[in-house]
Amino acid sequence: MNEEQIAAAEAAIGYMKEHLEEDVTSERLAAIVGYSPFHFSRIFKQATGISPRHYLSALRMEAGKSALLRDPSLLMKILLSIGFRSPGSFHTRFKQNVGMSPRKFRAFAQPLSSYVRQYELQEPIAEKGKSGDPSSTQQIRCRIEAPPSFRGIVFVGFFPSPIPDQRPVAGTAMNRNRNCTFTDVPPGVYHALAAGIPWSLNPKDYFILNHALRGKYPHPIQVTENSSLQLTISLREPLAVDPPIVVNLPLLLFEKKERNKAK
Repeated sequence: MNEEQIAAAEAAIGYMKEHLEEDVTSERLAAIVGYSPFHFSRIFKQATGISPRHYLSALRMEAGKSALLRDPSLLMKILLSIGFRSPGSFHTRFKQNVGMSPRKFRAFAQPLSSYVRQYELQEPIAEKGKSGDPSSTQQIRCRIEAPPSFRGIVFVGFFPSPIPDQRPVAGTAMNRNRNCTFTDVPPGVYHALAAGIPWSLNPKDYFILNHALRGKYPHPIQVTENSSLQLTISLREPLAVDPPIVVNLPLLLFEKKERNKAK
């Protein structure tokens, strides 16, 4: 992509952010940045990895998360400001994308951020045992490369979508050890995505991940019960065209701990 095309995608994203309450169409965005609808949709997906409509949906969920952390008592005002007309539709979409209801998201923000910070001085506990087919010989090894100055927790997972806007089918978290092995990824085609969240004393920084490092394996991977793969994912600084990280990553780490306790 050239600089003009990237600038067009950035301009479209900027317009979306300022008009979340409106029914923003690809045709309108294309007209704003001076491209045909077909050409615009193509370069936008090339720049961001997803369609304009998918990106707009992710922006709305991210705005909902931010607003809930600020003042959950203004729920109806929040809904109208991000394009939703009913609490029911927002609740359903939020739970699907973030991983928990809006009410629980707000209530659990402080406890979950404190839970994550305990791993600043230790490694998250690895999953006990092996789930799935006991005859499986699956081994998917993943190595994360991060800038030398990065200090924080790294999440890596296998997602059905090109962006982390729903629960991964398998995932883990790491601190200093940046190598892991998966043996329980269900057969299918997935996107291997990673995020590096810097340590912070502000709970919001673990849920609104504008400054998190990003990483992804260059292409979708086909996983079978007997896959033997070696993946390397390099983390980088976020770009202006990166979609929001919508899913609640600290919740995934907490749920992993609870599964371990039950085994």
